[in-house]
Amino acid sequence: VQLQASGGGLVQTGGSLRLSCAVSGRIFSSYAHAWFRQAPGKEREFVAAIDWSGVEAYPADSMKGSMKGRFIISRDNAKNTVYLEMNSLKPEDTATYYCAAENSGPFDSRSSWVYWGQGTLVTVSS
Repeated sequence: VQLQASGGGLVQTGGSLRLSCAVSGRIFSSYAHAWFRQAPGKEREFVAAIDWSGVEAYPADSMKGSMKGRFIISRDNAKNTVYLEMNSLKPEDTATYYCAAENSGPFDSRSSWVYWGQGTLVTVSS
């Protein structure tokens, strides 16, 4: 199984980016996928997940913080691709964003996910 993340880059505060994660080597439509992010010196944190039927999941209200309402996950089963639409970006969104596939536990736990992509760097300038 291979996950290839792309779409990162440098963007100004308030801008938008759409990340893509192309998945190969498995039946894409049968499994959940997720996005996590990791800023320098910080733990990898859950951003969003989407199950096989397209139901989206985001961090619990108490943890959403600055991501609330700005990030949207989606999937295109015909293209074997998961997307993360990021709007109204802030400097604190600067991180390497990782896509993941196939969970064996809670969506928001890093250890639940079996397969990981290599990450794509997002830098938001102030």
